[in-house]
Amino acid sequence: MTAVTHRPFSQALDRLRAAGLRPTRQRLALAKLLFDCCDRHVSAEQLHGEALSSNIRVSLATVYNTLHQFTAAGMLREIVVDAGRSYFDTNTTDHHHFFYEQSGRLEDIPGDMVSVTRMPQAPQGTSIRRVDVIVRVMG
Repeated sequence: MTAVTHRPFSQALDRLRAAGLRPTRQRLALAKLLFDCCDRHVSAEQLHGEALSSNIRVSLATVYNTLHQFTAAGMLREIVVDAGRSYFDTNTTDHHHFFYEQSGRLEDIPGDMVSVTRMPQAPQGTSIRRVDVIVRVMG
């Protein structure tokens, strides 16, 4: 009788394959860090630090590239809070964010809690894909 064992990277591997991404060593390791827990917001620098703490040898440039690949594949949402400052959200459902300006923390706001009553016409030849609301708070 053979025991069925749960491979430590099986969930990450399944996510990468479902997104159509080749499961390289770095992608697998970063996907495991990002998705094995719960929904969260992470910067490239934070993820790089987590990788190094977990003895995953990866450059910051590779972390950035991988986060952008995951975003393009629909596995993450990029939340740009300032020019040159963005977070990556593992929750890709329709929702918005509180941004705590002093700490840099993001907190989810359910999508149905924000209502946009007037929308401009999209420029000719384009269509509105999504509306992201960031509510900036102090404290």
